[in-house]
Amino acid sequence: MSVDTSLLLEHLKAIRADTAGIRSELKEIKSRLSTVEIGIGGIRGDLAHTYADYARQQATLDGLAERIERIERRLELTEGE
Repeated sequence: MSVDTSLLLEHLKAIRADTAGIRSELKEIKSRLSTVEIGIGGIRGDLAHTYADYARQQATLDGLAERIERIERRLELTEGE
């Protein structure tokens, strides 16, 4: 084996080792990205529940406001309406 061939083989081995390291890091990054995506999905679900709760509370408040207006009209507590 000539000096050039052995030098080339050493470089190829180093490249192969670097490539294996990159693959390992990429696998870890993909795993962590999946965890982040799952977390975002959970946050979206929480926001949807929060919005649904807000909508229910708003509907309740609207109903109460209507009842108060009706009571005020019956008791003639409204001004000029």
